[in-house]
Amino acid sequence: MTLPEKEHRLIAELASLPETQARLAWLIENARQRPLLPPELRVDANRVEGCLSALWFVPEFRDGRCWFRTESDSLFVKAMAGLICDFYSGRTPEEITAHDPGFLSKIGFSHHLTPTRRNTLGRVGARIQAFAAGQTAPARA
Repeated sequence: MTLPEKEHRLIAELASLPETQARLAWLIENARQRPLLPPELRVDANRVEGCLSALWFVPEFRDGRCWFRTESDSLFVKAMAGLICDFYSGRTPEEITAHDPGFLSKIGFSHHLTPTRRNTLGRVGARIQAFAAGQTAPARA
């Protein structure tokens, strides 16, 4: 499934939940099921600044694909950052850099965020894009 197809499926799945509260409950339940980031990865070098909540972001590149993990002391931030990371994990750098990272605005969660959290999650998206771009750079040389 391509990223545009995955985006369409996610939007359709969330649209099937008629109420905002049901969509938020779905998001939070997914966060609760997400594995914890090991303590040794919850270090300042992996911290995403800009939010009152602690948020850690860990990218990996293996077997030609990008993988992303996050952790936060806020369940809602963990849920939103995890959604972004899950969406892009397992994709090639080329797929990621070709995709518009603004898809979150289409699923309707961003208006539930404070400006600080919206900016922080924007930083997660930017880090994903930058990490993916960094993995394609050697191939261009």
